[in-house]
Amino acid sequence: MTTDNPFFAASDLPYQLPPFDRIATGHYLPAFERGMAEQRAEVEAIASLPEPPTFDNTLVALERSGRVLQRVSAAFFNVTSSDTSPELQEIESRVVPLLSAHGDAIMLDRRLFGRVEQLYAQRDALALDAESAWLLERYHTEFVRAGARLSEEEHVRLRELNAELAALATEFGNKVRDGMKAAAVVVEDAADLAGLSADAIAAAEVAARDRGLSGGYALNLILPTAQPALASLHNRAVRERLHTASVGRGCAGDDHDTTGLVLRIVRLRAERARLLGFEHHAAYNIADNTARSVGAVQEMLAKLAPAAVANARIEAEDLQEAIGDAFTLQPWDWAYYTEQIRRDRYAIDEAELRPYFELERVLHDGVFHAAGRLYGIRFEERPDLPAYHDDARVFEVFDRDGGPLGLFIGDFFTRPSKRGGAWANALVPQSRLFGTAPVVVNNLNINRAPEGEPTLLTLDEVRTLFHEFGHALHTLFSQVHFPKFAGTRVPRDFVEYPSQVNEVWMLWPEVLANYATHHRTGEPLPSSVVERLQAAEQFNKGFATTEYLAATLLDLAWHTLTVEEAAAVTDVLAFEAAALERAGVAVPFVPPRYRTAYFAHIFSGAAYSAGYYSYIWSEVLDADTVDWLTEQGGLRRELGDAFRDGLLAKGGSADSMEVYRAFRGRDPLIEPLLKRRGLISVP
Repeated sequence: MTTDNPFFAASDLPYQLPPFDRIATGHYLPAFERGMAEQRAEVEAIASLPEPPTFDNTLVALERSGRVLQRVSAAFFNVTSSDTSPELQEIESRVVPLLSAHGDAIMLDRRLFGRVEQLYAQRDALALDAESAWLLERYHTEFVRAGARLSEEEHVRLRELNAELAALATEFGNKVRDGMKAAAVVVEDAADLAGLSADAIAAAEVAARDRGLSGGYALNLILPTAQPALASLHNRAVRERLHTASVGRGCAGDDHDTTGLVLRIVRLRAERARLLGFEHHAAYNIADNTARSVGAVQEMLAKLAPAAVANARIEAEDLQEAIGDAFTLQPWDWAYYTEQIRRDRYAIDEAELRPYFELERVLHDGVFHAAGRLYGIRFEERPDLPAYHDDARVFEVFDRDGGPLGLFIGDFFTRPSKRGGAWANALVPQSRLFGTAPVVVNNLNINRAPEGEPTLLTLDEVRTLFHEFGHALHTLFSQVHFPKFAGTRVPRDFVEYPSQVNEVWMLWPEVLANYATHHRTGEPLPSSVVERLQAAEQFNKGFATTEYLAATLLDLAWHTLTVEEAAAVTDVLAFEAAALERAGVAVPFVPPRYRTAYFAHIFSGAAYSAGYYSYIWSEVLDADTVDWLTEQGGLRRELGDAFRDGLLAKGGSADSMEVYRAFRGRDPLIEPLLKRRGLISVP
């Protein structure tokens, strides 16, 4: 597994696509070991140079280091998310702490930081171009934030904290994934699934067989609290079972209990933040985002939460009226009766919409079509190129001038080996330094239809497909020199902005008319339905905003704990309940989008910790941009080129808010977001 290891040299496939047909599980660990050893040697050579530091011999050399490690990391962590196994999980558990220690060895090297700091002190005299100057700025900031200025004793403790946190995050993610799989609700009688469409019932039957059951039906869980089947199931007892299974994941007494991990992670993050000079973890994380301060985030959330909760309570009154005196509204009733009101008020039935949203049509005639109209790109499937799973499909992307642009891999179906949710990964980052073009993956968790049947999507799944493709476009359109800045390598509270903009095209009349046709009859979605869909855009926004804000405020509650406060918390669920109450979002019939015990965004990695606010922070930019697109006529190449060249192509190669201001001509306004979510009355 060493002499012929595919990771030891750049892939010979188009766009340096990892040669998954030649990669075996046994290749990963040796590649990680060699990759870390090679980068340590490269960094040692930089740090020990007798010559004074220059931009090329220090920063460019750092960017050039670690090529084997980059290749194996990109492929491995994509596969462990998309198609894991016990063997891969074992490797992940071994490798993650090693990678943490490896990163610390680089970022806490005083000789290396000394060279960077010397360059930073001379920055005004170096005559660097804008991207190079930003590279120096970012490296200096990252070294300081990593603890380069701490004492040797503090370095020892910091390394211990980072290693343990990395291991805990991996363990949390594995427990959540295994718990989600174990919590699927199994019913024996198809009559208990009344209300689900025929294809959804067939998918539940397939799910049961995938679990090794000889009969019955399995309702698989997705990562968030709200489970899609709740909107359709007539049987209230089954709805309650499904909701209870969802919110009960990871709690004390569960086989996949994560609460102990949560407490340990929170305490260690608080300790690390203090060691690095911050009051708490949220202050540390947000300082390097576009928001800059916890106060700025809290100020924005304070504008939204009271109105969202008030709207949700009004919506609840409507639902209780629809229920009557039979019983009191519960969380497992919300989606079901919401759909009844939606049908009555707007004549929109989610089940009746699904036949118009067949996956292949949505992908080719919706997502790809909109991108072609707006940016002039086209897609060609490449079944000759290997992917990491049979479900994953490779498409070559051709640019507006007809030349090659990159590869897009779509992996759309749920399976037991895939983690929940939806996400995008870059397997190969674009970089002029290395002459590489982008290779990007989109992962979703759509239930597979039975063999020979079309896969029909819900409206939310259509939105997710457009959303994740927005991340793919951000990656594909990257035009940067240094790989550090490629595509979505931007601040966490900026990264969701382009993907949320891309959602606008799903209901844009020209795009919708092109893909929303009945999969059997070929009839287009009636224009009257389209009008009602658009009229219903603000429907149930009180619930949607409140469940999101509840998760966001829960994230901040955990991560604004000081060392002493974190040590005093012993009961995860009690803390969660008190935090929601204090924030004013403890609405009994609107549980948080994620409860603490399965909040993988913030506990199975650091990216979204104290950063779940990013979605709505980014939506301020998104709504402001969509207003501009609408005012300018929408799906026009001139607008696509302006958005692509003025913003998407920049990646993280400049201050993100400066990039936004240059593109938009001013700071973003919050009013378009408030209007979109129905949180203010607009004349």
